[in-house]
Order: sequence, then structure tokens, then C-alpha cells
Amino acid sequence: MKSYSESYKAAGVDVTAGYKSVELMKAHVARTKTSAGIDEIGGFGGMLALDLTGIEHPVLVSGTDGVGTKLKLAMMMDKHDTIGIDCVAMCVNDIICCGAKPLLFLDYIACGKNYPEKIAEIVSGVAEGCVQAGCELVGGETAEHPGLMPEDEYDLAGYSTGIVDRSKVLDKNTEQAGDVLIALPSTGVHSNGFSLVRKVFDIENADLTSVVPELGASLGETLLTPTKIYVKPMLNLFETVSVKAVAHITGGGFYENIPRALKDGLAAKIAIKDVKVLPIFDLIQKKGGISEHDMFNTFNMGVGMVAVVAPENAEKAIETLKAQGIEAYRLGELVESDEGVILE
Repeated sequence: MKSYSESYKAAGVDVTAGYKSVELMKAHVARTKTSAGIDEIGGFGGMLALDLTGIEHPVLVSGTDGVGTKLKLAMMMDKHDTIGIDCVAMCVNDIICCGAKPLLFLDYIACGKNYPEKIAEIVSGVAEGCVQAGCELVGGETAEHPGLMPEDEYDLAGYSTGIVDRSKVLDKNTEQAGDVLIALPSTGVHSNGFSLVRKVFDIENADLTSVVPELGASLGETLLTPTKIYVKPMLNLFETVSVKAVAHITGGGFYENIPRALKDGLAAKIAIKDVKVLPIFDLIQKKGGISEHDMFNTFNMGVGMVAVVAPENAEKAIETLKAQGIEAYRLGELVESDEGVILE
């Protein structure tokens, strides 16, 4: 007899909707399959066989994160097929900062009511993010929370694990004054600072569909642009030049994230004129009357990731990233200071 509970459905949870969600998402999950995969989705745990070829001392690196209030925009625009890319990006972009290759990903979706087609649409974005990161979506969870969340709302979070040989873990202690900061451009606001973005644009009452001249696109389209996933270009870079450290520019902007990748006693000296700021950030600053400091302390400002390399490796690093489709450029250099970030 097929699992079904009339009483549970009357309480707001339709288990058959969950079964339908799983069936609809299977095709998306299949896109992420790697040779290391063992089980199909639907079991009690996601399994992955480890290929340790060439790895003497394996180190597992894990990360977990959500998408934050960018979800509100996806709900308002009724567009749910890209927000999953953001969820994957927020996890795997952190893992790559250690030098690790992401292996697997799991998602968690909490919703007020399980609409199978919507859940499958969300998972399609998660699968696309996994494909971009080269990792496998091995499982996840969809939880229906009637009475706790409005029926049309949901939350999305994820978890990823990667692997790196201990000898290849990036070591910021090898840094020295004169090392070069390489900027990897972002695709926009990514998935941080959206509480401020929503306030600045009064997003609930804003025109999200009309083209904004300064942006060359609508406000909604620009803000919903998925977070860039840097995994494959960075893995290629690690194989080409010696990278000393990497910073993922998320919430807290330059001031919080860059110092996390710096050795004590060193600071990142950056000329503001050298930062290729995207138009959306100029618009946010102008519309919100936000100080320059607060902009760089909240948003990525057009720089999604920063790599630290020796001066002699800077040009090779930029060439390597450009060959991978990343328009990288020199952002600044390291100097002896305890200030963390020096913006001039």
C-alpha cells in the first residue's frame, strides 16, 4: 500500500507532494552525477566513493550556508530556477579558498507548503550550481512547515564537502610584503547585503521589470543574477601557479573578508580607483546615500574573489584566469601593517 495519511494532510502536510517533488527533481539531480556516485536520491544518506589517486594525506573541507533574503526577491519575481546556484556558490566558493575541490552537495528546503513543481525548479538551480562546481548533488531534504511559514514562502540552505592533499592546503603564512592581490570579478551583488538592498530600493514597492538605463537591464534581473562559482577556474589556477591565499568576498565586503586570508602583520593596500565597481553598486550607493566605507564593508563591489600570489606570478595568474573566462586584474598589494585593508 502506498504511503498516504489523510490525517497528516488535514494538518497541512501532504506526503504525496513530497514523493512527486522527488520524482520531478531526479532528472536535475542526474545531471550532477560523477563516477564517484553510488546511490540514487531517496535513500537515508548520500554516498560518494572517494578517489584518492595522487592524494597522500587527504583533508576534508566542509562548508554550509544559505541564500539569505535574496530569496524574497526570487519569491516576488516568481523565479526559482537560479536561487539554487547561489546556494551552491556560497558553500563551494568558501571551500575553494582552502585549495580544496568540492566533491558533494546536499540541500535543505523548508517551505510553508510543498508545491512539487516549485521545489523541482529550485532543485534545478542547485543542480546547475553543482554542475558548474563539478560536484555531485548526493541528497537533500524538503520539509513542509504549515503554520510556521506562509504557504508561498521557503528557505534554502546547503552543505558541501571537498578534499585536498594536506601538502596543497593554501598557507597564508607564506605571504610577504609585495605580494600581489588578483581580483576575480563578481556577477553582481551575489548573495550578500540583500537586507540593505531591499531597504534602499523599497523592494516590495519597486518596479522590478522595467529596464534601468544605468544597468542596461531591469532591477529585478540585475539583483537576481546568480553568484559566480569560481571553483573550476581556481582549481586550474592552483595547478598553474603557486597561490598563497584566497578570499571569498561575501557579507562584510573587503574589510571583513580579505583580512581572513592575510598573515598577521600584513594588510591589503588597494587603490579605490583600481576597483572595477559594477553599476549596480553605484546605483545602490547613490540611491541609499551610503558612505564609501559602508559600501566596501557590506558588498563585494564587483570583486567576488581575491587571490594572493608572488609578484613574479601575477601576470601568469591573470593570463590563466582569463583563459578560463575570468577577466582577472591586479587589485593591489600586501604591505606591512596591522590595518587589514587600506583603501585609498
